[in-house]
Amino acid sequence: MTAVPDEDELGKLVGTPFPGGTFTFEPWWVRLVNDCALAPASDGAASPVFAFLAATAAMGWSWEQLWAHFGATEADGPMAGETATEIVEPLRVGATYTVSGEIVSAVRKRGARTGVFDLVGYRLDLHDEHGSLAASCTNSIIFPRRSL
Repeated sequence: MTAVPDEDELGKLVGTPFPGGTFTFEPWWVRLVNDCALAPASDGAASPVFAFLAATAAMGWSWEQLWAHFGATEADGPMAGETATEIVEPLRVGATYTVSGEIVSAVRKRGARTGVFDLVGYRLDLHDEHGSLAASCTNSIIFPRRSL
């Protein structure tokens, strides 16, 4: 694990690209996700949750590798923050999408009750076989900094 970045180092992580990868919406997987969400199989990959699941599955890093960039591990208790998903074109069952993305923000904050924490934003994009943007997910992670 890397050390917890100071505020200057934290800001320099903005723009860090994800390695990326590809994700195929296999019919069996789409059926399982819909079944877990109690959605009809006929919904296909229509829910915005599909964009998030595909993007994070193919971002090119494990969660632990992403957290390590910010000097954190699972034991530090990183938490999901906000999420915003934009579906530009319907995600197609059977289609393969290329995933790319980057760190879009990273700031240190201090809360009266919460203490010091880092708020990191990242965006992951899904591109179809023609390279067109199909969906974009912008999310944040909260890294508690108990030792600062």
